[in-house]
Amino acid sequence: MGNCWSHFQVAVKECCCGCCEEDCFGCSVKELPEGEIIHLPELPKDLDDGNIDILKVFKVDLICKENGPIHQTEKYDLMLSKPDQTNKLVIRRGQEFWIKIFFNRPYSKDTDGISFVFSIVDGKPSLSHGTLVLVPLLSKGSLLFEKTPTWTAYIDEIDENAIKVQFKTSATCSVGKWKLAIDTKRRDDQTAVSYSLDNPIYILFNPWNADDEVYMEEDELRHECVLEDSGLIWRGSHTRLRPTPWAYSQFEKDVLDCALYILSGPSRLSSTARADPVKCVRAISAAVNSPDEDGVVEGNWSDKFDGGVPPINWTGSLKILRKYYSSKKPVKFGQCWVFAGVVTSICRAIGIPCRPVTNYQSAHDTQSSVTVDYFLDDDGKPIEKLNTDSVWNFHVWNEAWMLRTDLGDSSETAGWQVIDATPQEKSDEMYQCGPASVLAVRRGEIKRPFDGTFVFSEVNADKVYWHFRGPNRPLKLLGTKQDVIGMLISTKAVGKFDRDDITHTYKYPEKSSKEREAMLNALRTSESLFSRYYLNEDFNDVRFDFPEIQDDIVIGSSFKVRLIVTNVNEEKEYDVTASLRVDTMLYTGKVKAEVKKEVFLFTIPPKSKEEISMEITYNDYAPKLCNQCAFNVACLASVDETDYEARKPDIKFDIRNVDGLIVGQPFKGTVKLKNPLPVPLTKGQFLIESPGLGEPLKLNVKEKVEPGESATADFQLVAQLDGEKTISAKFNSRELDDVDGFVKITIGLSNEISNEITSV
Repeated sequence: MGNCWSHFQVAVKECCCGCCEEDCFGCSVKELPEGEIIHLPELPKDLDDGNIDILKVFKVDLICKENGPIHQTEKYDLMLSKPDQTNKLVIRRGQEFWIKIFFNRPYSKDTDGISFVFSIVDGKPSLSHGTLVLVPLLSKGSLLFEKTPTWTAYIDEIDENAIKVQFKTSATCSVGKWKLAIDTKRRDDQTAVSYSLDNPIYILFNPWNADDEVYMEEDELRHECVLEDSGLIWRGSHTRLRPTPWAYSQFEKDVLDCALYILSGPSRLSSTARADPVKCVRAISAAVNSPDEDGVVEGNWSDKFDGGVPPINWTGSLKILRKYYSSKKPVKFGQCWVFAGVVTSICRAIGIPCRPVTNYQSAHDTQSSVTVDYFLDDDGKPIEKLNTDSVWNFHVWNEAWMLRTDLGDSSETAGWQVIDATPQEKSDEMYQCGPASVLAVRRGEIKRPFDGTFVFSEVNADKVYWHFRGPNRPLKLLGTKQDVIGMLISTKAVGKFDRDDITHTYKYPEKSSKEREAMLNALRTSESLFSRYYLNEDFNDVRFDFPEIQDDIVIGSSFKVRLIVTNVNEEKEYDVTASLRVDTMLYTGKVKAEVKKEVFLFTIPPKSKEEISMEITYNDYAPKLCNQCAFNVACLASVDETDYEARKPDIKFDIRNVDGLIVGQPFKGTVKLKNPLPVPLTKGQFLIESPGLGEPLKLNVKEKVEPGESATADFQLVAQLDGEKTISAKFNSRELDDVDGFVKITIGLSNEISNEITSV
């Protein structure tokens, strides 16, 4: 074999072209057993003594300050120069980056050969699987360079004993940590010296690259769903929409490392599969919950949280991910918005555009019938053992943005995909859900992978009531509600702390011909027996409706619920027994305790309406109120139900010198909350959190806050980076908990730093 320099630390066959031209790349590389790399023997002593002047690397500069802004990665803690850490390079795939290599002598194009070996860290490097990549150093204008659309390297600058090399990775390579080795040799000798970087290079998905499957064209939306490190997650009910601040903290210390560990660890996703965003987000939806492989968060929908943190006390993902990364054990406890907040952090950290989405009146269809089925006995009472379907006050999942090349015609299903980490139903023997195309859900195309039936039911199921007369007798359809599932589907608006209603992306207007067509399409496709019954039944003459409560229900005040009964039959009158009942409830729809109940008996004439009402006072509900102040209002005669939530007070912020906040300079603030209850607040505490402004704070308030008085606490923070920041606060006490608030601030640069940037 001649002077061919394409050995790249692995065994090779004889040069196929028999020549040794500089740009020869025709050598056939023999694949080793998966993961095996042959390390070259150490150089003889005479070489090290300088008898042969072989080019040697002694230092590499990753040029993080130059690469970071180009790749939108400069905010990652790994990229920041700190006294206690060596910065590490974080880049996005399919995009150029630069490193500077320092040698023991000047580089000579005519006598020196340089090549690069990239190998995946978490997995078995393989040439055929694309996780071991061999990259020659080429001339920028060479024919080979022009024909190489994937991994490339060429000299950008030569500076005495150093060269600046421009690299480009494949837009479809696996995300994760990559080792980089630099091989140097003389062209007239086959002995090579290898230099390996101490730290790995982090390669992420790239929504700025049109060749990447997660490419997002709209710049403002891309910024919102990849770079924003805080946001809002909606909770509450469809009558009281409640924004909850959440710190995603995707750039903070340990978060990216934890995200990559989740892909390779509990999800057991192969290094090759980590090139595919579809496989990645499906794995994330499984790995974030704990039932399978001890994932990140343990769910708990009771009111007992011994040994862990109540879900309502979390203010962001940082503490959860750090705790999980250090212990490798599930963090206690979470509910749907916690799962969604953590998923958002993980996806944004690895470069997949992602946002949390809240669906009010969200159905949990356990029979894949695309209906929510309630079964009543002969007395009109629910048969609890048969009623496995439920309607959640609200449910939060995620949308991730990507192509769906796995579905064939990707243009039809590209864009937002639903993924859900809350463990509700198994899919492929694991608690995972999605990705399911939002567009396919809107059309009722429920058989498209993954889990389209489940997602369609969540947003557009019909609520159906059946009379169960025994196991050997057919069901009788009593009534249906076609427009009470999937309301006010919400996410944070782009570029502002406000709500964006995206219901129209999931379904056509309720009861429109297109919406009914999508529903019929789903029913016909479903294999459930209940779907068949529903397609062939008629409806009753008596209709029941709960009008919306128009006034804000402020906690501490009274409210009234009403039921309107309508007889649509033109000739027949009906005797009606209606039992109005108000219960406290968890947000999942599970009833906790009865607050008040009244029974009404009346006759309704043909073509007429009747209204009944019941008043609920604070003394009625205070002893039985659950942690999210939710109520369930039910009418057993019709088993039509809805829910309401009392509005909690607002947290106020007072930031000192708010117009003059500077990077690196401490600033002070105060949080305040007025007690709205007719009883004192005790054991009060504020939780303060903001990405980039230091560690989360716990601030105790005075022992007792009387009715009408304010709970206050002072705090101090220091900003590490400039730009717009969000400070979120949560208040908890024995009598009143889960109160949220947030404020936006802008951090500026000092005159000294500004002048330095201007001069550069």
